[in-house]
Amino acid sequence: MAQVFSGGTIRDIRVQGTQRIEESTVRTYLSVRPGDPFDPDRIDQSLKALFATSLFQDVVLRREGDTLVVAVVENPIINRIAFEGNRRIESDQLQGEIQLKPRQVYTRTRVQNDVQRLLDIYRRQGRFAATVEPKIIQLDQNRVDLVFEINEGARTGVRAINFVGNEAFSDSTLRSAVQTKESAWYRFMTSDDSYDPDRLTFDRELLRRYYLREGYADFRVLSAVAELTPDREDFIVTFTIEEGQRYKFGKVDIRSSLRALDTEALKSVVTTREGDWYNAQDVENTITKLTNAVGDQQYAFVDIRPQVNRNRDALTIDVTYEIGEGPRVFVERIDITGNVRTLDKVVRREVMVAEGDPFNTSKLRRSEQRIKDLGYFERVQVTSQPGTAPDRSVVNVEVTEQSTGEISFGAGFSTSDGPLGDFSIRERNLLGRGQDLRFGATISGSRQEYDISFTEPYFLDRDMSAGFDLFRRTRDYQDESSYDERNTGFALRLGVPLSERLRQRFYYQLQSTNISNVPTTASEFIQAEEGTRVTSLIGTELMYDARNSRLQPTAGYFGRVSAEFAGLGGSERFVRTRIGGGYYLPLTDDDSWVIATTAEVGYIVGLGEDVSLADRFFLGGDTFRGFETAGIGPRDTTTSDALGGQRYVRGSVEMSFPLGLPEEFGLKGHAFTDVGTLSDADINSPKVADENSIRLAAGAGVSWRSPLGPIRVDLAFPILKESYDQTQYFRFSFGTRF
Repeated sequence: MAQVFSGGTIRDIRVQGTQRIEESTVRTYLSVRPGDPFDPDRIDQSLKALFATSLFQDVVLRREGDTLVVAVVENPIINRIAFEGNRRIESDQLQGEIQLKPRQVYTRTRVQNDVQRLLDIYRRQGRFAATVEPKIIQLDQNRVDLVFEINEGARTGVRAINFVGNEAFSDSTLRSAVQTKESAWYRFMTSDDSYDPDRLTFDRELLRRYYLREGYADFRVLSAVAELTPDREDFIVTFTIEEGQRYKFGKVDIRSSLRALDTEALKSVVTTREGDWYNAQDVENTITKLTNAVGDQQYAFVDIRPQVNRNRDALTIDVTYEIGEGPRVFVERIDITGNVRTLDKVVRREVMVAEGDPFNTSKLRRSEQRIKDLGYFERVQVTSQPGTAPDRSVVNVEVTEQSTGEISFGAGFSTSDGPLGDFSIRERNLLGRGQDLRFGATISGSRQEYDISFTEPYFLDRDMSAGFDLFRRTRDYQDESSYDERNTGFALRLGVPLSERLRQRFYYQLQSTNISNVPTTASEFIQAEEGTRVTSLIGTELMYDARNSRLQPTAGYFGRVSAEFAGLGGSERFVRTRIGGGYYLPLTDDDSWVIATTAEVGYIVGLGEDVSLADRFFLGGDTFRGFETAGIGPRDTTTSDALGGQRYVRGSVEMSFPLGLPEEFGLKGHAFTDVGTLSDADINSPKVADENSIRLAAGAGVSWRSPLGPIRVDLAFPILKESYDQTQYFRFSFGTRF
């Protein structure tokens, strides 16, 4: 080449083979011009520059006398991209993952890169046997159609998960600690039993967390290897670990460099105790609680770091929580992404910090839970990143929306209602504004309900909810009290926050209650209630909610107080109050064992008149297991009709726990005890049994999150009861929506 292009001057440059590309464009990439000498180095640079454009499939530079000839073969233009054979992943999703697009230049390198991207997508789904073959269809004008022929193959499962080096815990215990599961027929609704290298990396972290919670501070995962079986259908995963020694907490102390901060008062929130087995999760929980406690004392910028001193001879770990002034960081801005239809303000109003506020990690963590509790998003992640200055931080709220509209038909069966069906149309995020609109109808063997409700969670763009309800409900109480009841009316609601966790609700309700179909064999006290009454009442409810989730609480507590006054018009005059609360205590770090305790008391008193039957309290069934609906309390002993009471007390303690079966089964066990009493029908008659005695029942049950809906079976046995109470040992409920 050096000899061919040496000597002489370039008099002309001629370009050959161009179709779409202008000759002048080709000339711009050349390092030589007419009048320049033939220089082999500069011509070689020109050749490389033309290939680097990716515009040409082939480039040849040759000399014809004093003319430099540039012969090119243009790469074709992609007219269309198609996918064939993909059933598990939609074409639109695959198109979004590849780099090539229609009207771009086709190159083999780019195609091979996209083939690898497609294979990576299928491997993330556990399909390591998938193949992708690119094919091109030649068109006129140097255009091509690009077709990716895909053979998705079967899912590559995990045949076995083995552990090497574990002595303190069995293989089965460690298998439950990792997310990857061994393939089994009952895991058809999950992908955890398919091999995923990213999940395997996460499993290493899960193992580390598990051992650190159990006191093994020196634990290490030496290797995590996945080997493909000879038949290439499954993987065998082997974790090689080094457990090390188990440690206990040594001395636990708090040191502070902040002025006027009382460290003695903070020791009550420390959950790590000297002599307990070391638990890294308890250390993290303590840091969070200390941060919140110090923040409550108006210290906005706090940095708490645990100083750990490991004593290998005594097998103890001393922990000192050092509280210092953290960097003064402020929230520069809040970015919200992923909300296609939900307005930014709906998400932003749940974030507990505003732009310009001091950066607070614990508030961001609570903000993430508040956004999840909206129920609008499938995934919520709140993170932070450095801002435009060292003292600025940007908060990123990334959400993935899920369907919030429901048109559902339901079917089910319960012991109290018998066969039932329902129909509802609901939009929980109307027009992306967070408004809730619902129309529902429920029909069963004993009740018919029709209602329309609307709720605006941020009325007048303020943190207060407002809404209304229209309803008509008919209930068959023939089995319990020998009458039918129909309620028709409406309600207006307004809720205002008093603090982050304390909220008050005000409401007004006007309803007409009709008691009918009272047979002559019914209690005389029921017959006296037949007819129509109108109730006009105002009420308020005060609720403090410190649960970790409103939807599925596993920790925390709540308290509720309500008071109602009827007498603003209508025919009924009474005052009714309720006080209740609950406490949730997780017994394990994964919240699989949880104890839930609830208690409630209620009292109603007539104002110058007796309290009507429809306004009294009834206990039993769902509200008191072991007894039929309205199974306890005042009763006409001659007809066995329940008459209801004016005061009640009830409480429940329930422990939920796994049954030792794979989590995919969705089965949980429950053991419970219900206790309470209902009395004071305000009827002086020897026919009426009205004992203010304690009733007690205990039992166990099983719940199943089945593909067709939730199913629960309870078996309860009354321990303390009155002779006239109506008992019920077995209770079953099933429901589903289509």
